[in-house]
Formats: sequence, structure tokens, C-alpha cells
Amino acid sequence: MAGIEIDDTTADTLQTLADAAGLPLDAYLAQVAEEKRRERVLDEGAEIFRQVTSDPETVASFDAEYGAPGPAHTAPRAA
Repeated sequence: MAGIEIDDTTADTLQTLADAAGLPLDAYLAQVAEEKRRERVLDEGAEIFRQVTSDPETVASFDAEYGAPGPAHTAPRAA
């Protein structure tokens, strides 16, 4: 890995994981990096969602603008 120094144990582990995934090491690391980026974006989005939905004024404004959700419809259950 150009410009990155890691210990042999870590390098061997990464190579084993790449081999198991059927990818060259650089492609495997690029895939892991992309997965981690997506996880971070989802975590940030979830935190923003929690902040917005925990503010009653924001929820009321949203409902006023777009309409509050209707009652949930459930299918009858068989006996």
C-alpha cells in the first residue's frame, strides 16, 4: 500500500479478508472505505432525523405544511 505503513499482522488480516471477498487488496479497501462512508452518512442522517422529530414545534410545522399522517390501517387478522 503506497504511502501507508501498517504492521504485518494487520496487512495479513486485510489480505485474508480481500482474498475471501475475491478482490484484490486495493479494491477491497476501496469497498470498505465506501461502506464506512455510507455508514457515516446514515448515522448523521439518523441523528438529524432524531433531532428534528424530537422537536414538537418542528413536527407541528411539518404537519401544518404537509398534513399530519392519517390513522394507521391494519389488516384484519384471521382467527
